[in-house]
Amino acid sequence: MPTLQRALRGGGQSPEVAQPWRDRKRYVWLLGLVVPTLVPMSALAAGLTGWSVFWWSGPILMFLVIPTLDYLVGPDADNPPDSALAWLENDRYYRWTTYIYLPAQYLSLVLACWLWSGRSGIPMSEPDKLGLMLTVGGIAGVAINTAHELGHQRAQSERWLSKVALAQTGYGHFYVEHNRGHHSRVATPDDPASSRLGESLYAFQFRSFFGSLRSAWRIERRRLTCHHKRVWSLHNDILNSWLMTVVLFAILLAVFGLDIVPWLIGQAVVGICLLESINYLEHYGLRRQRRADGNYEQVRASHSWNSNSVISNVFLFHLQRHSDHHANPQRRYQALCHADEAPQLPSGYATMVLLALFPPLWRRVMDPRVLAHYNGDVRLAAMSPRKERKLLKRYC
Repeated sequence: MPTLQRALRGGGQSPEVAQPWRDRKRYVWLLGLVVPTLVPMSALAAGLTGWSVFWWSGPILMFLVIPTLDYLVGPDADNPPDSALAWLENDRYYRWTTYIYLPAQYLSLVLACWLWSGRSGIPMSEPDKLGLMLTVGGIAGVAINTAHELGHQRAQSERWLSKVALAQTGYGHFYVEHNRGHHSRVATPDDPASSRLGESLYAFQFRSFFGSLRSAWRIERRRLTCHHKRVWSLHNDILNSWLMTVVLFAILLAVFGLDIVPWLIGQAVVGICLLESINYLEHYGLRRQRRADGNYEQVRASHSWNSNSVISNVFLFHLQRHSDHHANPQRRYQALCHADEAPQLPSGYATMVLLALFPPLWRRVMDPRVLAHYNGDVRLAAMSPRKERKLLKRYC
C-alpha cells in the first residue's frame, strides 16, 4: 500500500529535479473496469467456493472495500500542469476506459438475467438473487456516471453511447436534464438536483427524481418547438432514450422469461437511487446568491463539494473533482483538477453515501461544515423550505 501511495502522490522524487509530467494514475484508471465485470467474477467465485457472499460483491465493494482503501491510500490533490492538459485530453487511451465499460456492463446484465431465470443450473436462493440485484444495480449506477462523462462530450457518437449506458436504468431523461438543466441552475432553488440544508437523502431522492423528469420534459419540448419539430417523435432525446430501454427489456424478457421482471426493475431502482445519492452529496446546502440585477451569481468552485480520495475518484472517473467539472463541463475526466477554494467532504463519495443513509449522522457531520463554509451565516445556505424556520431559530 505505501508503494501505491507514493505512485499516486508522486512521492520519492526530488523537487529540485525538473521532470517531464506524466499521469501517475494512467493505468490505475483501469480499476474502474472492475465494477462492470462484478457479475462474472461473482459467479465464478461463488461457483468455485460455494460461498453465497460473493453474490453481494457490489455492496461489499462500495460500502466496505472502497471506503477502506480511501482511508489507507489517502487523498491526492496533484493537478496536471496547464501545458499538459491539451494532450492529456486528446489521449484516446482514457476514452477507451469509458467505452469498454458499456459492453462489460451489458455482459453483466445478460449474465445476471440468465442467473435469475434459473436456466444456468447454478442454485441460487432468494437472498443470493437479492445480492446479485444490488450488485447489478451498483453497476447500473456507475454506468449513469459513465453516461455523464460521455454525454458532456462534443462527439455525437459519444453522446449516443451516453444514452446506451442509461438504457439499463431507464433514466434517459438524465441526458437532457443534467446537461441543459442542472448545469445552468445548479445551487439555486430552481434545480431539483441540488440538495438543501436539513433535507434528508430520502426526501431529496423523491424531489430530484420527479423534479428532474418534469424539467427535462420542459427543456426538450422547448427545444423541439424552437426547431419546428414534433415533441412526440424520435427527435425527442427523452423518448428515443426511453425507447432503447423498452427494446432492451423486451429482448431480455423474451429470452429469459417473466421471472426476471422483479429483479430487472429492482436493479434499475438501485442504480437510480445510487445516482441520486451521489447528486445529494455534491451540492448539499450550497447556494448561489442573487446579484443586484436579480440574476444568480456565476457558478464558482465554492458551489460544489469536492473530495480528493484517490480510490473513489478512480472508480467514478474524477467525479469528485466536481467544481472543475462545473467550470469546464466538456473537460474529460483525466484532466479535471483539484480546486483549493472548493469545500471539501470529510471522505470519499462511497463513505459519504453510506453516511447519508442515516440522516441524523449525516446532519451531525455535514451541517456544521455548511455553516462554517458560510462563516456561520445560515441565511446564505440553501435551506429546505420545510426546515427553514427551524434552522433559522437554531443558528441565528
